[in-house]
Amino acid sequence: MKKLLFVTLIALLAVGMAAAQTYSGNSKNGLTGYDILGAHQNGGRGCAGCHAPHSGAAGGGGNVANNAVAFNDPSSGSVALFGQDVTPLFGYTLTLGNGIVENLPTQSAAYTTNTAELEGIMMCLACHDGVVAKGQMMNGQSWEQRMGLLAASGVYGTRPIPTLLGDDSGNGNTSGYLNDHPVGLNATLAAVGVWTNSAATTPLTIVVSAGSIKSITPANSYVQFNANYGYPAIAGSKWGYGVSLPPGATDASGAFLTCTTCHNQHQMYVYQGPPGFAPGSAKMAGSAIGTGTYPTYFFINSPYNPGAGNTNAQMAVSTTQFCRQCHFDTSNETFGITTVTTQF
Repeated sequence: MKKLLFVTLIALLAVGMAAAQTYSGNSKNGLTGYDILGAHQNGGRGCAGCHAPHSGAAGGGGNVANNAVAFNDPSSGSVALFGQDVTPLFGYTLTLGNGIVENLPTQSAAYTTNTAELEGIMMCLACHDGVVAKGQMMNGQSWEQRMGLLAASGVYGTRPIPTLLGDDSGNGNTSGYLNDHPVGLNATLAAVGVWTNSAATTPLTIVVSAGSIKSITPANSYVQFNANYGYPAIAGSKWGYGVSLPPGATDASGAFLTCTTCHNQHQMYVYQGPPGFAPGSAKMAGSAIGTGTYPTYFFINSPYNPGAGNTNAQMAVSTTQFCRQCHFDTSNETFGITTVTTQF
């Protein structure tokens, strides 16, 4: 009887462990068991902390700018029911890393021609700016770090990881954004060389029609990189591609990055290729990824797992592969090394 109970207990433990293993790929060392919204539970306000179901910013707590006139954005809440007032950011100039400048659109342009900058940059900075837009419910330090999740995973140190991008002493505070990755109209795929107008040399083939991106597919040596990792951040999500086109674009030369190229604000520690990303489909995240589920951190919109370590010299870590999606000139495949796969 005791032996039977013992065998039954082992079987139940095995089932429980199998159920807890939420990740595919080569490593399961990411975070598990937390609500996937993580920090974006917004101090308990949940979805309504960003998406006010009634009345826009007025329903979401009002204007977050210092001394700004309350509720002075007549279009507040008209896009994605966004409940933070982005008024302080209209026409705001960001001088980002490498000196790349992004002039955020005016109020009228943001809601008409320049919606990609509104949805992919300004809505993020409504909380994450820290200078003209003071984020509600934010303390300026990574939530994962404050919750002790990074130490438990053996990644990162103890110094606070900033989350208020414009107020973290970048360049001696001449511009808090000089230590931040460029986004906006001048942060293009062409600028980093991951797209060119030559079919013989371009890493990515981007088809544009009627001012929108119709497809993004790997070309030349990027085909092998796609097999070894993929391009999930550029492929984007089920809602759209991860890069945007400027108003009136007729080709891919101006395809640019936004905050939501690299980040999925709805999933803090899980990456899963949305339906339609399977290998061979018209829209792909990568042959190595397909529709699998992988560890990630910091809302990164790709497999990105510093907790996996680097235990195999013949594999590249997902944290490195993530950056190579755009910085392809540093990839193994660029140098003709084709057999290095990804340690997820």
